[in-house]
Amino acid sequence: GVTTVRDLRDADTGTIRSRFSVVLERTVRELRGISCLALEEMAPDKRQIMVSRSFGSKVSNLGALADAVATHATRAAEKLREQDSLAGAIVVQIRTSPFSENAPQYHRSVTVPLPEATADTRVIVRWAIRGLKSIFRPGYAYAKAGIMLVEIRPRTSAQGDLFSNGGAFRSEGLMAAMDAINAKWGRGALRPASVSSDHSAWEMARGRLSPGYTTDWTGLPVVKAR
Repeated sequence: GVTTVRDLRDADTGTIRSRFSVVLERTVRELRGISCLALEEMAPDKRQIMVSRSFGSKVSNLGALADAVATHATRAAEKLREQDSLAGAIVVQIRTSPFSENAPQYHRSVTVPLPEATADTRVIVRWAIRGLKSIFRPGYAYAKAGIMLVEIRPRTSAQGDLFSNGGAFRSEGLMAAMDAINAKWGRGALRPASVSSDHSAWEMARGRLSPGYTTDWTGLPVVKAR
């Protein structure tokens, strides 16, 4: 016969499971105010942090690619510090467009181990660019570059270096100051010298970007009354 909402509301949960499924049983329990799935109070830390963008126009020179990789590495390092973690290695990826069937294709990635786990933007950017230079090949029109931080661990579990002479402590202070300045004056107000202020050579095309009505004052529609 036909099962109505009232039947489900009044039925024994064991009967619901036997006639239908455990999923429906949980739904009925939830509607009765009985929690079946515990909610996470805090999202777990990410084990990998990826920053990747397709370019608005093809890029053929190393300088523009290095700017893109440095920009992505900077953002990845910010995300790493937001969850109070350190990264032990970096993966650098570049590729041409698979949709350009008549153009030469090239896709390469490299994993760069860091000398020690860090969240220092300067270190991450420097090694990311080294990784880029090792896989870059001239003669290709690149369409995308990406950075992934791996071997992520909590900052509190990091092993100190007897020969660092307080370098890690000074690095944390510098990064905290940089994050505070960027939080106050806008992302990119303070950045590594390898990150250009003009990303027009590779920045993603935004001509059809949807307006940010809920996040950007300039995206609000303007009404003119007559």
